[in-house]
Amino acid sequence: MDWKGRRQSDNIEDERGSSPMGGGGGFRFPGGGIGGGGLSLRTIIVLVVIFLVLRAMGVDVMGLLQQSGVLGGGSGYQQSTSTGNSGRPANDEMKQFVATVLADTEDTWTGIFKSMGQTYTDPKLVLFSGSFPSACGQASAATGPFYCPSDQKVYLDMAFFQQMKDQFGASGDFAQAYVIAHEVGHHVQDLLGILPKFNQARRTMNEVDANKMSVRIELQADCFAGIWGKFTQQKGILQAGDLEEALNAAQQIGDDTLQKRTQGYVVPDSFNHGTSAQRMKWFKQGFDSGKLSDCDTLNNPV
Repeated sequence: MDWKGRRQSDNIEDERGSSPMGGGGGFRFPGGGIGGGGLSLRTIIVLVVIFLVLRAMGVDVMGLLQQSGVLGGGSGYQQSTSTGNSGRPANDEMKQFVATVLADTEDTWTGIFKSMGQTYTDPKLVLFSGSFPSACGQASAATGPFYCPSDQKVYLDMAFFQQMKDQFGASGDFAQAYVIAHEVGHHVQDLLGILPKFNQARRTMNEVDANKMSVRIELQADCFAGIWGKFTQQKGILQAGDLEEALNAAQQIGDDTLQKRTQGYVVPDSFNHGTSAQRMKWFKQGFDSGKLSDCDTLNNPV
């Protein structure tokens, strides 16, 4: 994928290294909240009083905290203004790559929405390392990238790309771009009103039915990612083997393939993203067609 030298999105929030707190890929359902673990108002007031008393006594409280590693440096987390946990600068090449792919999705969907007489609202993409709070709960490297409809942000720990290569056998820049485009596909579903309807409907569904509907949602996001791929191809920036990289990634992260790899057998009722064959099929359908009308996984056999 010939991505260097292209426009980079400004909608990147780089929080790597500023994740003091510890979903698979796809989108996370709202309603879970950020979770517990925060300080109560009473505790904050007590700490402020203690701080003021110690300072009045001439104690260098901030110095003590820094020496103990509580604030920046030491065993504490680094501030996002310097480097992430990986030790790379905040404007490293991988960040540039993600920003470029995100910009390309913005251009693609802005044009498509305009052709429909609608306005596309760009999502934010949050880069984090380890874990980070989102409006849909705690973002974690262990659960992979996801889209949160509550704050309309994509959450990505770029360590997932290395995991794709090492554990899933899915390498290549276009495979990584497919992951980003898939999450942006959920944002498109959100803007079109598809996610809100599903989120409401799933409240009355049992687990098996909710999983089946989730598969359709995920496959549509794959198809939308394929549409982005089609427009990228038309710009002449795809290279030989790029499509195969994306299809291989879709195959390696299918529910059946992942379950066989991790537990040796499959449980179809637990599928919530789709089989390898389904994910490859719908990405390719979007890539070949480039039309939203050909991505109706909700009303057609998948």
